[in-house]
This record gives sequence, structure tokens and C-alpha cells, in this order.
Amino acid sequence: MRPWIIWATGLLAYIVAVLDRTTLGVSGLPAAERFAAGPGLLSTFVVLQVVVYAGAQVPAGLLLDRYGSRALILAGATLMATGQLVLAVTTSLPLAIAARAVVGLGDAMTFISVLRLVPRWFPARQVPLVTQLTGICGQLGQVLSAVPFLALLSGSGWTPAYTSAAALGALVLVLVAALVKNAPDGVAVSAQTLGVRETLASVKTVWLRPGTRLGFFTHMGTQFSVTVFALMWGVPYLTVAQGLSATAAGTLLTISVVAAIGAGLVIGVLTGRFPHRRSRLVLWIIASNAAIWTVVLALPHRAPVWLLVVLIVVISVGGPGSMVGFDFARTFNPSHTLGTAQGMVNMGGFLASLVLMQMMGVILQATGGLSFESFRWAWTLQYAVWALAVTGILITRRKARRLLAQQDDRMLLEGING
Repeated sequence: MRPWIIWATGLLAYIVAVLDRTTLGVSGLPAAERFAAGPGLLSTFVVLQVVVYAGAQVPAGLLLDRYGSRALILAGATLMATGQLVLAVTTSLPLAIAARAVVGLGDAMTFISVLRLVPRWFPARQVPLVTQLTGICGQLGQVLSAVPFLALLSGSGWTPAYTSAAALGALVLVLVAALVKNAPDGVAVSAQTLGVRETLASVKTVWLRPGTRLGFFTHMGTQFSVTVFALMWGVPYLTVAQGLSATAAGTLLTISVVAAIGAGLVIGVLTGRFPHRRSRLVLWIIASNAAIWTVVLALPHRAPVWLLVVLIVVISVGGPGSMVGFDFARTFNPSHTLGTAQGMVNMGGFLASLVLMQMMGVILQATGGLSFESFRWAWTLQYAVWALAVTGILITRRKARRLLAQQDDRMLLEGING
């Protein structure tokens, strides 16, 4: 029972991190009014948070390998609560941007730290499924931002909504400090201190493992579309370009979470039972994302609501699909560098997301602001990311399979010689 309590506490920290990550996505229009920011500047506002998040992944992974999950989850919760509290009270755009950067830094520490708890507390056969549950249940934070946070923002205003988000972060601090432990008693946890040169060499070694890069491109190709939709341009696209109400847009984002949870359970079981077919599953997820976007963007008019529901359901599968990337990292990396490897994998989707969010803002600004036609042009940038990700998956998959074959041959020879 104790492993589930510790995991659930870490999961709560991740849920609040997702809430903090997505609050600006559902409050984009009020943020534009509060800080007098146009589409281009508003996208920069969010992109900076993602830049910090992605850029901090490898340092966070190194710190995770050194200090463990508990310390990093506590630090992340402190940073995010502080950033949300500053956002609640300020009307200064520079200060608000800095606060979002602080939120991004705290967010960067949380997810991989919670993931690191899973192989420490659960048997190997349960790790793929619990990893999937971590990712998909964490998206309940998006429900919190799309429904109660948005309702509080609409009914009570900016300051009460963001203050409430900060209060949740404070609650996480208390619970994590009281309940979370890095590993069971008697399980050794590495605490070695490396110099700068050794640290850089370790980072290079982890990156050069083909399984790490396979995880990176897996995360990139599956996760970015739904991330950009949830973090930045989904609500404006649904309300302005597709003509839905804010309430309907929030409902669709809730459907996204439900779809991700259902898909994650299936993907967790499949990856556990058929580990050698994981990359095929990833490629099918990417293909389905590209196909549904092609159908929606090819329409010369607003899409019917049922098609928008299908769009959101399909791209939402990319969220749990990206978790397969962490499974690749776990397969090809020893436990003492797993935090670094998971940080590298987590960079994939968020690097793609931040580039896409920024470039979409530029295109929307250049084509006259938020409109149906400008969004059609902006969303087509996704195809370049999918092409890059698929190419990377195919190349690194071949190298990873070759490495596994060599390891199998070596074990066979050792068995014969022994």
C-alpha cells in the first residue's frame, strides 16, 4: 500500500504542475487584455515558459540523479506556487513573463522526478502501466484549468483564480514533505558527486545511447500537437476560428483528458506485453494525428462539432503515446543515469512545442491576427515536425535494434563459454 500512497502524492504534485502549466492557455484572452499583449507577444509569453522547461530538463535530470525525487518535487512546487502568486497580483508584463519562467522551471523538476519514483517502488512488470497512469492521470490538471479554474477566472477574476492555483502548490509542499520517500528502506540510492568534466561526459554518454534518442524523437512526434493545443492555441482556435463558446471549448479540453486516460490504459498494457512493437505503435499514433489534422485543415469552412471532437480525441492519444519514449529511456539506460535520460526524452516534445507555438504566433500576426484562415496556415507547420520526428524514429530504431542484437549475441557467447 505504501508504494501507491507515495506515487499518489507525487502524482498530485504533477497534476498541480499541469494545472499551472495550462492556466495561461485557458486564460489567453484575459491575459491579452490584462497585459496589453497581441498574438505575437502573447505566444512569446508562453514560449518563454516552455523554453525554460525544456532547457532545464537535462540539469533537472542531473540533479534528480544526485538528490532524488523528494527534493526536486519540493523545489518544483515551491517555484510554481511562487510564480503563480506573482502572476495573481501583478499587472506588469515583464514581471508576469518572469513569473511564467519561474513556473516553467518548477514544472521542469516535477514530472521526471515523479517518474523516477515508479521503478524505485514498483516491480518491473508494473512499471510500464504505472508510468502510463502517471502521465495520463497527471492530465487531470488540464481539467482543473479548463473547468474550475476557468470558471473562477470568469466569475471572480484574475487574482482569485491565480491565487487559488498558488494555494494548491502550497498544499502539495506539505503533503510531499510528509509522505514522499525516494526509495524503500534498504534500496541503495546513488549519491556520487561528479565534476564538470565528468558530468558533461555522462550527458554525452546518455545522449549517444540510441534508446535515449529513440525516446527523444518518440516524445517529439507524439506530444507536440496536443501540447500546443492545450497550452496556447487550442482555446483561441476553437472560439475565434471555429466559433465555439468558451464553455464549449473548455468541455472539449475535458474530453481530451478523458480520451488520453482511456488511450493511456491501452497503450500501457500493449507496451508491457509487446515491448518489441512499441515503435510501430508510435508511428501509427503520429500518422493518425497528421491524418485528422489534414481532414480538418482541408475544409474551406468551419468544421462541424463532431469533427472537432474527433480531432481532439485523436491528438489526445499523442499524450500517452509520448510516454513510450520514457519506456525506451528506461530500457536502454542504467538506473543511475535514468533521470538524465528521462530529462532528454522530455525535451523532445517540448522543444517542438515551443518552436511551433512561437512560429504560429508569428504567422498569426503576419496574416492579420486571429482568424479562420490565419489559423489554417499556422497549423500546417505541424507537418515539418512530424517529418523530422518520423525520420529520427526510423534511424534510431534501427540502431537500437542492432545494439540489442549485439547484446543478445554477447550473452549467448558468454553462456556457451561459461
